[in-house]
Amino acid sequence: MTAIATVIALVAAPQVALAQEQKLAILRDTETEQLLREYTKPILRVAGLEKQNIQVTIINEPVFNAFVADGRRIFVNSGALMQSETPNQIIGVLAHETGHLAGGHLARLREQLATAQTQMIIAMLLGAGALAAGAKSGIASGGTGLADAGAATLTGSQNMIMRSLLSYQRQQEESADRAGVKFLTATGQSAKGMYDTFKRFTNDSLFSARGADPYYMSHPMPAERVAALEEIARTSPYWDKKDDPALQLRHDMIRAKISGFLERPDTVYRRYALSNTSLPARYAHAISTYLHGDLNNALTQIDSLIQTQPNNPYFYELRGQALTDGGRPTEAVPALRKAVALSNNAPLIEILLGQALVASDNKAYTEEAINILRNAMARETEQPIGYTQLAMAFARKGDLAEADLASAQAAFLRGDNKTAKDLASRAKTRFAVGTPGWVKADDIVSAKLPAGQKKDNSSRFQFQVGPQDRPGRPGSRPGPELGSDAN
Repeated sequence: MTAIATVIALVAAPQVALAQEQKLAILRDTETEQLLREYTKPILRVAGLEKQNIQVTIINEPVFNAFVADGRRIFVNSGALMQSETPNQIIGVLAHETGHLAGGHLARLREQLATAQTQMIIAMLLGAGALAAGAKSGIASGGTGLADAGAATLTGSQNMIMRSLLSYQRQQEESADRAGVKFLTATGQSAKGMYDTFKRFTNDSLFSARGADPYYMSHPMPAERVAALEEIARTSPYWDKKDDPALQLRHDMIRAKISGFLERPDTVYRRYALSNTSLPARYAHAISTYLHGDLNNALTQIDSLIQTQPNNPYFYELRGQALTDGGRPTEAVPALRKAVALSNNAPLIEILLGQALVASDNKAYTEEAINILRNAMARETEQPIGYTQLAMAFARKGDLAEADLASAQAAFLRGDNKTAKDLASRAKTRFAVGTPGWVKADDIVSAKLPAGQKKDNSSRFQFQVGPQDRPGRPGSRPGPELGSDAN
């Protein structure tokens, strides 16, 4: 039974991972997501996946890792971004994961696991038969030969099948490496960053891998894998190509942003000393000061950033967020309007503007808040906080039907199915039968919570968080939105 249970667990693993997706702490940030989209767009194009709407999702985990789990998203840990010193290093990891997607590795692995499950069952039946025959023979003759043969059949078959599965996974990793180099070369980018990243992990893992049976490793033996990667990577004419300085600066800025929002102030100032006057260091200092220090001091630092780059939407976004979280939402509105305009109406920033408009308690802002939030939610359909703010705006207007509907949508996205259905049922009584609002409410009443979905525990760098709900602190307000390992 152990052999069968092992294979069933392996077969179920991808589904389990997806079922637990909502438990992962997802980070949302317009600036970081935009840069990752720019990193992946040319790679997805040459891989033939440009029209597949592949998204990159950031997980709030400090360790270096990236993986694919559902064929439509690449998951990247915040630690992978922090530890990638150059754009080329994280781009190389993204190219490797794209290799998994382009190769259809997830679907093929599931097929292999299903085959292994069948083989395990057959082996178990054969072994069980031998064990039963051995037991009878042993009773008659006092021997254990057939029983031992049955046990050997079970153990031997299990080892053989597991070796076959692990070998297949190693082949997939090698294939993804080759595909990643191919995509990087086709887009005129160096594979050196990919090689450097994998080599770094190889050096870290050589000691632990020493003496290991290569057939029991799901990835190629580290030294062999890196040697093979180096051989093909160095054939690229772009091996020595460096990242554009402007792109390097943007990369450094998002790393500083992650540090400022997610790390303790002492850690931030160890990474970025007070004597460091670079733009990324100033960005990290301003964010850390806003979260953990004096608001007015933070605003002074943010205004200095704006003077340096007056057309940077994310500095205005940060100013608006600091003011909103600091209980001064009316003052936040001008900065957030500027951020929305400069970001080409980024929906996450629009939601933050809508929050500031609602929190300002100025009825003159009600219609503007509704219009902005509706526009944002049309593109960011899985943001509970957006629907919550929309519900508050409708309530202020006196439109209780729309307020109930928006509240129901927020509850449903949070995984609170009972509250969602109760609010949607009440909304149905307030809408005329057959109207769009009535239909949306009826959909929620009739819907079932997806299997395995739990209450959301995501967080994001910016917007819709009060002082008690700041990202990186206990009680972060939840938000929506998650294979093969990168290393």
